[in-house]
Amino acid sequence: MLWSLIKILAFVAAIIALTYGGTMLMDMDGGLTVNTGADEFTLQPIEVVFGLVVLVVSVWLGLKILTFLVAAFKFLNGDETAISRYFDRNRERKGYEALSEGMMALASGEGHLAMTKAARAEKFLKQPQLTNLLTAQAAEMTGDRRKAEDTYKKLLSDNKTRFVGVRGIMKQKLAEGDTDTALLLAQKAFALKPRHEETQDVLLRLQAEKSDWAGARQTLTAKLKSGSLPRDVHKRRDAVLALSEARDILDSGKTIEAREAAIEANRLSPDLIPAAVMAARGYLADGNARYATRVLVKAWNAQPHPDLAAAFAEIVADETPQARLKRFHALVKSTPDDPETKMLLAELHIAAEEFPEAKRALGDLVETKPTARALTLMAAIERGAGADDSVVRGWLTRALTAPRGPQWVCENCQHIHPVWAATCGNCGSFDTLAWKSPPTGEVAMPAGTEMLPLIVGRSTDADLPATTDVMEAEVVDDETGK
Repeated sequence: MLWSLIKILAFVAAIIALTYGGTMLMDMDGGLTVNTGADEFTLQPIEVVFGLVVLVVSVWLGLKILTFLVAAFKFLNGDETAISRYFDRNRERKGYEALSEGMMALASGEGHLAMTKAARAEKFLKQPQLTNLLTAQAAEMTGDRRKAEDTYKKLLSDNKTRFVGVRGIMKQKLAEGDTDTALLLAQKAFALKPRHEETQDVLLRLQAEKSDWAGARQTLTAKLKSGSLPRDVHKRRDAVLALSEARDILDSGKTIEAREAAIEANRLSPDLIPAAVMAARGYLADGNARYATRVLVKAWNAQPHPDLAAAFAEIVADETPQARLKRFHALVKSTPDDPETKMLLAELHIAAEEFPEAKRALGDLVETKPTARALTLMAAIERGAGADDSVVRGWLTRALTAPRGPQWVCENCQHIHPVWAATCGNCGSFDTLAWKSPPTGEVAMPAGTEMLPLIVGRSTDADLPATTDVMEAEVVDDETGK
C-alpha cells in the first residue's frame, strides 16, 4: 500500500516537473540557429527539446529495425530459427521483468499485484516451474487457499519442484487443522529431503501428537545425523520418546517390554523424573531393589520430586515410620536445603509423631516460600503438638490462598498440567514440560481475605470436625506425594 502511494506521488511530481519545464522553455528568448548552406533556420527552445526526443526515438527504432533485418538476413541464409529467436528474446525479457516485479510485489506485501505479474510472466516465459511458486505464495497472501493449493498441486508433476509442492500443501493442511493429511505429506516431504530441518520439526511434532513414538525416534535420529540437533538434546528427547513408548506398551499389557523401554529411557536421561520412576518400579517388579534405589537417588539429586519419594517408599512396603525415616536419609542427604527435601522430612517426622523434629525439618519454609503444602504441614504439626484449634485453622486458611508450588508447566505457553506428558496439551510443543513454580498472576481476591485467619480462629467448635477432616485429608495426600 505504501509503495503504491509512493509511485503515485512520484508520477504526479514528474508531470508537474515536465509541465513546469515546458512552460519555462516556452517563455525563454533566443533559440538554436542551424546553417545549411544558403539556408538558415532558427529553432525555439521548445522545438529543440522535441527535436532531441524525436531523434532519440528514431535512433531506438532504427536499432530495432536493424536487429530485425539482421535476423531476417540470417533466416534467408538458412538459419530457420533466427526470426523466432528474435521474438523469443523479446518475450523472455518481458517475462523476466514481470517475474522480477512480481517477486518485489510479494516481498512488499502486495499479493494481488504479485498475482498479476505472475500471470504476465507465465504468458511470456511459458515456464510454470518459475511462475507457479510465485502464484501460490501470492494466493496465500491474499487468502485464496484454494488457488494456492491448486497451484502447489501443479508443482507435483515435476521432479525439480515436487518437494516445494508437497511442502506447500502440507502447510495448507496444517493451517486447516487436518493433521492426518499433514502427517502423510510431512512423511512424503521427509522422504524427498531428509535433511530439511523445517520438515523434520513438523514431522516430529505430528508424530508425537499421533503417539507414533517409534517413527518419532527415527525422525529424531535423522535430525542428529543431519547436524540440526545437538547430541545432548537428542539424548534427552530420545529418552522422552522412549518413555512415552514404554507407557503405551504398558497400557497394552506387555509389562516386560515396558520395563525394558523405561530402563532404556532412564539410561538415556537419568534426570527425567517419570522415566526414573517407571524404571525403578520395573526393577522392583524384577526384585532388584538395589538398582531401583540407585535410579531414584540419582534422579532425586538432579531434581527432588514427590513422585520420586513415592517410588522410594515402595521399595520397602512394610516398615515402621522410624525405619522409613532412617532409610529416606539416603535419598535426601545430598539436598538438605531443597524445599522438597524439607517438606518430605517433615511428613516423615509427622508420620513418626515427632512433631518438634518435623517443625525443625520444615524450618523457615512457611515464611520464605509459603506454599499450600508447606502451610498444611505446619497445621498438621501444630495439631500434633497440641496447639489451639484457632492456630490450626489459621494455618489452613493461609494455605487456601497460598501458591501451590512447583507443577508441570509448559515452558512454551506456561500451561499447567496435572501430570507429565511428552507434548503440551495446550500448544502441542514437544518436550517443554518442566517441574517449576508457574508464573504468579495478579489474582483479585475478596477484600477480607487477609482477615480470614483471624475470623476462622474465632469460629465455634461446631466447625472443628469439618476443618479437621480437610486437614487430615490434605496431610494424607502430602504423605503420598500427590
